[in-house]
Amino acid sequence: MADRLRPSWDEYFLGLVDEVAQRATCDRGRSGCVIARDRRIIATGYVGSPAGLPHCDEAGHLLKTVEDEGGERRQHCVRTIHAEQNAVCQAARFGTSLEGATLYCTMEPCRACAMLIINCGIVRVVCGCRYHAAGETRAMFEGAGVELLVVSEETLQYRDQSS
Repeated sequence: MADRLRPSWDEYFLGLVDEVAQRATCDRGRSGCVIARDRRIIATGYVGSPAGLPHCDEAGHLLKTVEDEGGERRQHCVRTIHAEQNAVCQAARFGTSLEGATLYCTMEPCRACAMLIINCGIVRVVCGCRYHAAGETRAMFEGAGVELLVVSEETLQYRDQSS
């Protein structure tokens, strides 16, 4: 048993992100988020519709065409909110400060999530992989002094991303 390697704290929390993502309700991108401070979980979130509204898994996707940073047009599901947003909302709903916390997520946050993360006082973000439209996120984090660690250089592809 002495040969067993315990995961680092980052590996541990990223593993939990994968478990949280199992609750996601949009099959195009089942993402999860765990926010921790002092090696303790303080909030979690997954991709899902606002409380009481239909989920993609029930009602289908609500797709909008958006243009990414490179000018490519893509279909984006807007029925759900992002895992990071859900985790921040959970903390706010229960009066939990995120000051000084680390956010763990499936992929690099989008621009809107990055702004929330910065304003919540989160100081570190650890992601499993890259996000195709995270250029602005990286620049904002650098400017705001938020540490960003991306474990894999692989870019996550959503199911039916080009459709």
